[in-house]
Amino acid sequence: MWSWVLHRITGVLTFFFLFVHVLDTALVRVSPNTYDQVIETYKTPIVNLLEVGLVGAVLFHALNGIRVMLVDFWSKGPKLQKAMLWVIGVVWVVVMVPGAFFMLKRTAEMLFGGN
Repeated sequence: MWSWVLHRITGVLTFFFLFVHVLDTALVRVSPNTYDQVIETYKTPIVNLLEVGLVGAVLFHALNGIRVMLVDFWSKGPKLQKAMLWVIGVVWVVVMVPGAFFMLKRTAEMLFGGN
């Protein structure tokens, strides 16, 4: 049940991001100065943390979507759905840990010094 709930939540979060992304990109034609100001706010540490969360949400949504398709269309899918959930959890962690490290590296250097 929790994978169902997380799938819906990550889908809504991804939709919200895409909506905001379309709006902020449209600013470039309406007001380039405002667009530049918005882009500058995206370079803050808080937004960097939100970006990591977005990548995590999109990655989970994609992996769980594959699992849902396998459950629906593969004859062994319903029997193996719990094992597949563990597999996507492991894949998610394996991809997210190094991904988060490299995404947060610039912010950590900015906050705590370094090259």
